[in-house]
Amino acid sequence: MPTEILMPALSPTMEEGTLAKWLVKEGDTVSSGDLLAEIETDKATMEFEAVDEGTIGKILIPEGTEGVKVNTAIAVLLEDGESADDIASTPVAEPAAAPAAAAGNEAAAQAVSEAPAPAPAAPAKADGGRIFASPLARRIAAQKGLDLTQIAGSGPHGRIVKADVESATAAPATAAASAPATAPAPAAAPAGPSADAVARMYEGREYEEVKLDGMRKTIAARLSEAKQTIPHFYLRRDIKLDALLKFRGQLNKQLEGRGIKLSVNDFIIKAVANALQQVPQCNAVWAEDRVLQLKPSDVAVAVAIEGGLFTPVLQDADTKSLSALSTEMKDLAGRARERKLAPHEYQGGTFAISNLGMFGIDNFDAIVNPPHAGILAVGSGVKKPVVGGDGELTVATVMSVTMSVDHRVIDGALGAELLQAIVDNLENPMVMLA
Repeated sequence: MPTEILMPALSPTMEEGTLAKWLVKEGDTVSSGDLLAEIETDKATMEFEAVDEGTIGKILIPEGTEGVKVNTAIAVLLEDGESADDIASTPVAEPAAAPAAAAGNEAAAQAVSEAPAPAPAAPAKADGGRIFASPLARRIAAQKGLDLTQIAGSGPHGRIVKADVESATAAPATAAASAPATAPAPAAAPAGPSADAVARMYEGREYEEVKLDGMRKTIAARLSEAKQTIPHFYLRRDIKLDALLKFRGQLNKQLEGRGIKLSVNDFIIKAVANALQQVPQCNAVWAEDRVLQLKPSDVAVAVAIEGGLFTPVLQDADTKSLSALSTEMKDLAGRARERKLAPHEYQGGTFAISNLGMFGIDNFDAIVNPPHAGILAVGSGVKKPVVGGDGELTVATVMSVTMSVDHRVIDGALGAELLQAIVDNLENPMVMLA
């Protein structure tokens, strides 16, 4: 029977995606490993490969369709001996509506938002065998309260199709109907005013409605969850950068011939990576019923891109030289801005760095990105009067940092120890090369 090609989950957190482009057309023969489509996730555009061989019998989801749920049927694959007639007699999941061709096409937009919910999972026979039914038939059966195990299928190989469930009648209520009803769960309190309520507040005011893309939706959901569920606390320090800036200048002069120019951020990455080795209890992540303490220092670094941000991860950062970290970070940041990172390049890590110093921000508090144990918010280095070790007033370049910490993983004293190690590494940069 025809095989449904389903929307893949291209990352562990992917729930839906945009079918950006089909790389095949109906009637094409494909083999395992052939490229079928380009899928946009909330983070990147990735290619989707065929698993089985056969002929593309029907494309169900047009390219450009947004918000396609994982495991939704997007095409039908025909095996040897099957034809388009088998598809006609074996309905599969109905395609979602394509996005509006032009602004103002409200009917198309409404069709997308009102796409039917995914069909219930396929039931099993009493003997453990699988009941074969089209997704549409399963949906109709669920709506009518029908037991698919009691319906004979008229489709190929006994598959239950739409006509079978439409002609069937619901079984009479039995003992299940007399079972005591459970009290309905209390409705969750709304997170804020609805979209319509907000729009009504601005009736008569000129505005442009900006549609949320997958990345912005994910950022909103993940960070809202993080702020609500992670018990944050914050540690702040000022770091004197004069020794680091002098040392950086010397290294960059020596590296001119290799085309490498170290940034202050490269030193911060190295300082954090080394500090996680110096205070290994902090090199950990929260895993609900346990803490995973990692051996290597995998440091995530926030990179701003149009419409959102990535946090590519530099693995084994404690073992890499400053020049290697600088080269790798430039590569990751460049590909992040082009949305060309693979999931393994922006997932993982135990600790993150967010540097807004280049934007003139003196200091700020960052939100911990789960499952990380902490994040270092870095401000700009500015000249300030300071009291030297001899008690004399002098001028130094000072950078303010704030470390946001997940209290479930790191307690206050331990967090202070980690931040002290970061400060020591940055104020004595040659130690990081030892």
